[in-house]
Amino acid sequence: MRRMTSIFPPAPPLGSSMLPARASAEARKLIALRRSTSKRGLIAPGPSQEALNDFLTVAARVPDHRRLAPWRFLVFEGQARADFNERAVEIQKQENPEATETMLADTAGYFTRAPVVIAVISSPDVTHKTPVWEQELSCGAVCHNLLLTANASGWAGCWLTEWIAFSEGINTLLGLTEHERVAGYIYLGTAKENPHERLRPDLTSKIQRWTTEQAI
Repeated sequence: MRRMTSIFPPAPPLGSSMLPARASAEARKLIALRRSTSKRGLIAPGPSQEALNDFLTVAARVPDHRRLAPWRFLVFEGQARADFNERAVEIQKQENPEATETMLADTAGYFTRAPVVIAVISSPDVTHKTPVWEQELSCGAVCHNLLLTANASGWAGCWLTEWIAFSEGINTLLGLTEHERVAGYIYLGTAKENPHERLRPDLTSKIQRWTTEQAI
């Protein structure tokens, strides 16, 4: 089913001929000036449930070798955010007896830092011939695409992991299966203030052009 959204065009019918590229000055500007907002810089309001459904639909249009869709989403809104925080504090106490009061207090406010939090779950098919690494890369692409989609719709956001992305107790709480893990938590909302440009890497040492003379 190709659902029409309020701000995005619907997907074309299966097998339709599509443009291989869509030149867009606005898209270039969005990508060139993309900037995450601080995890403590997000406030209400956040996107509606309808808008979130639209974002996830569009964000899922990522490279996906053999069409496995090796990812899924858990959305936290309203009271569910505080409920998660409470359970996370208890899990942190169990997993890290040395956690300080400051650390526990920080955890107690994790998901209430933003009006909406989306856990993007890497869910690879480990029995499939497509390498798990490729499937995980597709999930990472979803995370970034979700941020871009939200930004293009007027919402600020950031992609975080923190200890809750690497906890067995949290994985159990979220209902993750043996081979699943959290690729990231996407926090969305309204920015309290404009973020500042951060230091970017000098790409001089990061870009090389391979030639046959370099082959061993």
